[in-house]
Formats: sequence, structure tokens, C-alpha cells
Amino acid sequence: MKLALLSDLHANRQATEAVWAHAQEQGIDQLALLGDYVDYGADPVWTVDFVRDQVRQGAIAVRGNHDDAIDGHGSADLAGHVMPSLDWTRQQLSQDQHVFLTCLPLTATLGPCLLTHANAHDPVNWGYIHSRAEATRSLFSTDQRFVFCGHMHQPCLYNLTATGKSGEFSPVAGVPIELSPARRWLAIPGSVGQPRDGNPAACYALFDTDSETLTFHRVPYDHEEAARRIIAAGLPAHHAERLKHGH
Repeated sequence: MKLALLSDLHANRQATEAVWAHAQEQGIDQLALLGDYVDYGADPVWTVDFVRDQVRQGAIAVRGNHDDAIDGHGSADLAGHVMPSLDWTRQQLSQDQHVFLTCLPLTATLGPCLLTHANAHDPVNWGYIHSRAEATRSLFSTDQRFVFCGHMHQPCLYNLTATGKSGEFSPVAGVPIELSPARRWLAIPGSVGQPRDGNPAACYALFDTDSETLTFHRVPYDHEEAARRIIAAGLPAHHAERLKHGH
């Protein structure tokens, strides 16, 4: 099975459409959406509808912290610069869309995979995985061999041996990585809608469960148009600038 892993769409229609087209070209069998579908970008209505339609067709989706904040939960924990776009997003979405987002689960499992937005050890409090120590904590908190998280906006891959030794990779786009059965793995595919590693191209990953290989992808898209739409909507200009420079 080829499992596409998309995270942090952040209401970026142009990036989401480009990534989805690329994923379909790879012949994917299943889609996992790792949260944060709204905020920052100018197309929350379209993006929530995209996620909802994919779930109806069998995709798995979990809730992110920005999705959770739509009804006020956890919004106090978000940085102050998020509030204008979050308030605007709330006004754009229908009540049904609010309910859909806030009722999504925090975690889901698919075979040997655990899917979550922030981390596996304490998903409700949205802690980031900045290091091998935090990745190891998440891997120790579950029996699943593979953990897939979003939240960080930068692609990364961690592993843990049976003796507790941890490792970390910075993946190269388009190069399949064999996930050794002697180790357990935690992967962060990066952000579709707002990459923050200095590369404006959208991120996602593809996991082949048969060969147990993971491939990180970068997909160029019209980030200038996505930025223009943010400005046209009256949203903060720095959300648009981030798209142009990927940070």
C-alpha cells in the first residue's frame, strides 16, 4: 500500500492542489492528513471541504492545534500574531465546518502506523518534536513501529534501535529511504501549505508499506498566487512573505 502523508495545509489551496496532483501521479492507495488544515492561508473553506471530501472517500484525518482553536480551545496557547488570521478564519467557516474540524480525533492508527499532529506521548498539549529526545519519548509511548507527525513544518526522520539508541536524518527529496525492521521510526513530512526550511516548495511524504520505504517529496506550486490571495483577503502580510521564502 502506498500511503500519502499530508500535514499543515494551512488553507493554502494552491499548495494543496499541487501536492494532491503529485500524490495521485504516484499511484497512492491511501491518504493520511495530519492536521492544521486552517489558518494563515486565504482558502479555509476550500481546504476544509477538500479534507472532508477525502475523509468521505476513506482518508484518515487527525486534528491539529489550529483546527482545535477554531472553537476557542487552546487558542490562548497560540502566538499573538496568529489571532488576526484565526479570527478571520472562524468567520469564513460554516458551523458544519467548525464541527467537522473540532470533532476530528487527536490520533489514529493504520496497521503498524500511528498518525498524530504534534507527538505521540502527549498529543493533546501540542508539544513540538525538536530533537531526538522528544522523538524517542514519542516512540516509547506507543507499540506502533511507525509514527507520523506534523506540526514542525520541516521534514525530518528519527529512528530508535532495540537498545534505545536514537538517530536522526535530514531527508533528501525524491530519494526513497529504507526503514529497517530492526528500528522504529518517527517521520515528520513537513508542511504542505507553509514550509519553514528555507524552501518554498510544498512538502509531503509517501510511505510504501510493502517495501517499507519512505520518500519525502517537494512540490513547486504558485506560491506567489497564494501570497497574493492572503494580501487580498486582508490577512497579515507576514503570512504571505513566509510563503515566498519558505521560512
